Amino acid sequence: MTTAKRIFDITVSGTALLCLAPVMALITLAIKLESKGPVFYAAPRAGMGFKRFKLYKFRTMYSGADQKLKDLAHLNMYAQPSITEENLNDCIECKTLGTSCSPILISSDGSIICERLMKLKNEAKNAGTFFKIANDPRITPVGKFLRNTSLDELPQFFNVFIGDMSLVGNRPLPIYEAEKLTNDIAAMRFAAPAGITGLWQVTKRGNKGEMSDEERISLDNSYALHGSLWFDITLMIKTVPALLQSENV
Repeated sequence: MTTAKRIFDITVSGTALLCLAPVMALITLAIKLESKGPVFYAAPRAGMGFKRFKLYKFRTMYSGADQKLKDLAHLNMYAQPSITEENLNDCIECKTLGTSCSPILISSDGSIICERLMKLKNEAKNAGTFFKIANDPRITPVGKFLRNTSLDELPQFFNVFIGDMSLVGNRPLPIYEAEKLTNDIAAMRFAAPAGITGLWQVTKRGNKGEMSDEERISLDNSYALHGSLWFDITLMIKTVPALLQSENV
């Protein structure tokens, strides 16, 4: 991170914390009145160079939400199609065409398998890097409002002020997601600092449809390679209208 970028981060985040203090006080009161639990949510995240830090947000879910992740895994927007015993012999495309699978390969256990299906199995094995649920039942009513307005992210100005994050950068990933991005291409995204906003948020927010793992990694890598202070300012300006759109990423 350049000196100019760090000075810019300290100045803007410090000013924001002072100006937004009354708003944050009201949010604190609303959260305390709505449900039991802490006001802030602190979670381990991986930032620049895979450095771990605690990311702060206003709590938007009911207490114990993290323990329910496994029960809701089937609702993950980024989950890949699963492989079951029913489709181990023929892939859907070959079945639809009424032809036999070709070319035929021999899998590691000695069984015959379609090349396309083998590729699908490998993709499924490495799938699930990102996790997101549409209409997540763990979110409180106040939390839904905070998320829709991005007010839940205001405490991250503190992360920026102390140097864990930058105003603009790549999304600070949960540790379990970051651990899956260890190949040379994906790891490039960690050459940039974690940010409150960034290239993929501005590019994809409000667009219809889901964002694939490859698209998100490509946008993160692009910022890591071409990011600059002027580019940061441009993305911050574009973030304002993007916040008024519904989020599908």
